[in-house]
Amino acid sequence: MVSEEIGKEKAIQERIAEEELVQERIDEEGNRWRKVYFGGGDHFKNWLAQCRELGEVMVEEVDSKGYKCFEEAGEKLYRIWMKMDVTKEDDLF
Repeated sequence: MVSEEIGKEKAIQERIAEEELVQERIDEEGNRWRKVYFGGGDHFKNWLAQCRELGEVMVEEVDSKGYKCFEEAGEKLYRIWMKMDVTKEDDLF
């Protein structure tokens, strides 16, 4: 039982590490998008509202399997992507 828990812990740590590597994507039209948020619940809703005020956003649902708190609560997990305007990128970061 202990080794099973250790295995689950390692699996979620690997998923979190993999998620940290996901920072940018380019869509089929060549537009660059930057990940600005990863999570869910009310916190996600607040971030989404704020991001929409700043520019164009895209929301992507992520498989919450392995994220115990999301699984138990039946909550969805999301990424928020903001479209990057190459001319304004330096102002944001």
